[in-house]
Amino acid sequence: MTLALLGLYLAATGALLPRRLAGSARLQAHPVLGAALWLALMASFTVALVLTVHHAVEPFAHEPAGLAGLLPHLEPVGPVLPHTHDWWQPAAVLTLLAAAVATVGARAGRVRRRHRALLDAVAVRDRRWGALVLEHAHPTVYCLPGRRSRIVLSRGALRLLDDREVAAALAHEHGHLRGRHHLLRLPADTFALLLGPLPLARRGREEVALLLEMAADDAALERVSRGELASALCALATGSTPPDGSLGAAATGVLARIRRLARPGGGRRRQLAAWPVVFALPVLPYLLACAPHP
Repeated sequence: MTLALLGLYLAATGALLPRRLAGSARLQAHPVLGAALWLALMASFTVALVLTVHHAVEPFAHEPAGLAGLLPHLEPVGPVLPHTHDWWQPAAVLTLLAAAVATVGARAGRVRRRHRALLDAVAVRDRRWGALVLEHAHPTVYCLPGRRSRIVLSRGALRLLDDREVAAALAHEHGHLRGRHHLLRLPADTFALLLGPLPLARRGREEVALLLEMAADDAALERVSRGELASALCALATGSTPPDGSLGAAATGVLARIRRLARPGGGRRRQLAAWPVVFALPVLPYLLACAPHP
């Protein structure tokens, strides 16, 4: 019974829900919440997968222990079941997954450090815009996140954009840096690296990237108008792709973002009410595996 429930849960979170959630206007209305929901689904799928493998390897060691199984440090009422004492195995797997995330993050950090050193050598700081100007003909604006973050403008972007559009593009990049969006993309990138063919991995990575771009758009709207930001996005859409490890103003989902800028935003009350669901998702597989069944 437990394996069947976990299998259904894996199918729902790994394939069915991603198809329903991809491109959701409701999630795009609250992009940070939407990105957190996708990451919570990935975490929940991972926990369910670990528990499924664990139950399949030791099928007779997992009689339902009730909700007390969620508290392995407490002695359950009645006979002691093995289910409450072998949490070290799933914990070891989850530790390995955390190590994979750290490895991908370290690799991205090395790429950013090399790129930052190159920028410091060839780019010129523009005091007016507070950014590095790169002598490049293609219009591009991007940020290099990290402890020593950089925002980069190409000479082509300065020629193409007017002052208000430059300010809008830079406000977008500042939104990425303040929101530390590179840290939110890291687990999605790792999940896609490990489980690439899975719909949740493939679509989840794309949706997280798009939603974080929309979150940076929202941050920019605190300083510039929707028209100025949309105009800058349209102009930069023909520019070159930003380098690895960076976040570009017009690198992801430009058409969807421009359409979104034409729609009104949502309310805070509904957004706050949805956060408990996000935090509860990674716990659901434990309830399926530990709750008593008939």
